Formats: sequence, C-alpha cells, structure tokens
Amino acid sequence: MTFQLGSALLDACVLAIVEKEDAYGYSLTQQVQTVMDISESTLYPVLRRLQKADYLTTYDQPYQGRNRRYYKITGQGRLRLLELSTEWQQYKAKVDHVLLGGEQNG
Repeated sequence: MTFQLGSALLDACVLAIVEKEDAYGYSLTQQVQTVMDISESTLYPVLRRLQKADYLTTYDQPYQGRNRRYYKITGQGRLRLLELSTEWQQYKAKVDHVLLGGEQNG
C-alpha cells in the first residue's frame, strides 16, 4: 500500500539522502523509490526547486566519457532538513496516536 504524501516529505527524503553523501539524479530516484512511488521526470523538477532555494548545489564529474551531475546539500539545506524532520516526527506521532488508539488532543 502506498500513501500519497506531500512535497515536503519528498524534499525531506531527498535532503536526507544527499546529507549522507552526494548523489546523482538516477541514484536519488532509486533511493527515494524505496519509500515512495516517484519517477525521474518527477524528481528532477524537485531537485531544481531545492537548488533554486539554495538547499542543494551541483557539480559535474566525468563518468564513462560523460559528465554526471551530482547534488550536494548546503548549510541551508541541512537547516531545512532539520525543520522538515521535526515536522515529520510531530506528524508521525499524531498519526500513530490515532492509528494505535487513543484520543487526539488538537
């Protein structure tokens, strides 16, 4: 079963992956696909948006005679990831509370 979740969670996943190590588009897609259904054509606009917001930077590196574009997290990207991770934990705790029983208090 796949739950449809918003762009904030997608941003968090991308930023978390590149926080661990720089990554190129295809590898990012493969890693994100382990938690949500996404195509490369969906991911590239997200990468451009994160880059425009100064959460990611890019650099090219030769690979088998071609250049491969790698994405690297910035200091602002790390701060954004922390914000998104905190929001996710709060959201997850509320959902867990409802799914596992008990009353939800605002």
